[in-house]
Amino acid sequence: MEERKIRVAITQGDANGIGYEMIFRCFAEPAFLEVCTPIVYGSPKVAAYHRKALNLQANFSIITSANAAQSDKLNVLTAYENDVKVEMGTRTPESGAAARQALDRAIADFASGTFDALVTMPMDTADLDGASSQADYIIRALGLTDDCMQVFTSGSLRMAVTAPLCPAGAAAAFISKEAVEGKAKTLFNCLKRDFRVNNPRLAVLAYNMMASTEENDVIVPAVEQLKTDRVWTYGPFQADDFFCNCQHVHFDAILAMYHEQAMIPFKMLAGEEMAVFTTGLSLPLVEPMYIGGKEKDQVDELPLRSAIYMAVDAARNRVNYDEPMANPLKKLYHEKRDESEKVRFSIPKKHEEKN
Repeated sequence: MEERKIRVAITQGDANGIGYEMIFRCFAEPAFLEVCTPIVYGSPKVAAYHRKALNLQANFSIITSANAAQSDKLNVLTAYENDVKVEMGTRTPESGAAARQALDRAIADFASGTFDALVTMPMDTADLDGASSQADYIIRALGLTDDCMQVFTSGSLRMAVTAPLCPAGAAAAFISKEAVEGKAKTLFNCLKRDFRVNNPRLAVLAYNMMASTEENDVIVPAVEQLKTDRVWTYGPFQADDFFCNCQHVHFDAILAMYHEQAMIPFKMLAGEEMAVFTTGLSLPLVEPMYIGGKEKDQVDELPLRSAIYMAVDAARNRVNYDEPMANPLKKLYHEKRDESEKVRFSIPKKHEEKN
């Protein structure tokens, strides 16, 4: 991976949506092609239509396989052959089906490892066979469930959720000591491996406004066990006091109990560079969170640019993290009675030095 640029696959999203405009504006600067080798999964015809309709200066190469991608070009991979009637700004069954086909093709290449990271453009969840998000759809398609987690990111602000997406009142059924410990460890490892944060500090939010069963019998014991396991976790903190007093700036990530508890403060505190990072997959998966442009009818490409940087960094971070872990240093010698680190690094006594 170090000998070539990172290959970042980018799905087109809804054929009538903002995907191609964001992509063309993002790669309008030739210098940005030095960051990665972009491979857009979609349709060259639809891409050309958007380029002409938006009057954008954008050159791209048409390829049929990710292996044919050129490192200094914006590559558009033909993910489906059928013609699509483009009605910009209007979701149609045809445009949704095209988004689904592009995503399916990217998933097939994702499993075979023909690119290094995946970034997904917006599409309607109604086109995802009941999945709550594109990440959820990809996880199901790959047959993964347990170790995957979505992390909402904006600069140094990172948040994850313990319970799956459900009404706040129903989240209690998913809050257990095992669930809190498992999610915290997944988040802790994600920070170390994907974001290269040394010795991460995690904050855990309380479920209720006042200490109750969930806090006393579930969250507090989980936090204590995590500390014993050297996962540096603190809490539980009352969400309102925690954010009002800006305590979040002292932690590398925050583990909330349910979706609303995470998303309301996240969207209030986050800047323009918002994205959803999915860990637990064989490759980094990033979905930019769209913000409308400052000018009328103009799309802001900053979320996509930020998502691509995050995907590239995560792909490189994983290599740099995994290589030394795969080849740990062996002991220089073996003690007959004690194999501990204490013996290996102990200072010899004076009579031993003379000998």
